Amino acid sequence: MTTSPLRLGISRCLLGDEVRFDGGHKQDHFLTDVLGRYVEWVPVCPEVEAGLGTPREAMRLVGNPHHPRLMTITSKHDHTQAMESMLDERLNSLRTLDLSGFVFKRGSPSCGVERVRVYTAQGMPSQSGVGIFAKAFLEQFPLIPVEEEGRLCDPLLRENFIERVFCYRRFQDLMHNGVTKQALIRFHTIHKYLLLAHSQQHYETMGRLVGQAERYRLKELAVKYGDHFMRALIMKATVRKHVNVLQHIVGYFKSRLTTPEKAELLDVIADYHRGLTPLIVPLTLIKHYVHIFDVSYIRDQVYLNPHPKELMLRNHA
Repeated sequence: MTTSPLRLGISRCLLGDEVRFDGGHKQDHFLTDVLGRYVEWVPVCPEVEAGLGTPREAMRLVGNPHHPRLMTITSKHDHTQAMESMLDERLNSLRTLDLSGFVFKRGSPSCGVERVRVYTAQGMPSQSGVGIFAKAFLEQFPLIPVEEEGRLCDPLLRENFIERVFCYRRFQDLMHNGVTKQALIRFHTIHKYLLLAHSQQHYETMGRLVGQAERYRLKELAVKYGDHFMRALIMKATVRKHVNVLQHIVGYFKSRLTTPEKAELLDVIADYHRGLTPLIVPLTLIKHYVHIFDVSYIRDQVYLNPHPKELMLRNHA
């Protein structure tokens, strides 16, 4: 599915490494045992790498939510400088690894992506913030898909994150292989229905961008396209959008179906629309007919196989 290693950064404790402040870990078995079969993990523990040791006194963010300090809870020792001193070197090292995503530890004062508690000097929780390392990562790599392990328990969020990871890897491959106008057009073409399942507005904007390619230098065009591409995939893919895409795809071979076949396929799509069956059911039937009728334009659509089927991400109703 990709032409180069699919590398994801990960908060090291999620792999089962005992690097937490209390000397423990927070192993996530979906990440290690399931997703781990398809990705190469790049473990990061900012607090250990900042020299804070294991075990260590528990810490929290204190002060201005936009520029908090990293303080120990009991002794009030400020470790902000130690954390910040390792950021540039560590982020530069990650840049060389060409990451396609990152899974962060929820709630961590160093790794939490959102809703991390920030306390006043008096010890009262105020506004929520972002972990110090996670914030720096997001600023340096705005297009790379990121998620917290806790949110991956939601099947829709899990599917969206993993879909974005594989899509970003394909975009990275496009860039690494020497992007041409023809290659960008093909990339846009094979992602058509996947994009429409997320945002028709973004798809149309990207289409205009590709259609006006002569206005840009090729590298500039590709970067602009990549930004729109990843922003589109963040948009929620709803049942209604999926049904619209399925109906469009069926239009490519509907006239070749027998009356009973057509009725069965439309009934299966209707069942999905009503929440009676998961997306994988109409998709499996559609892929069967695409293969039988050799509908090459649809066969090449990433929408049909955006990630390994063994992950069973489309099996929830």
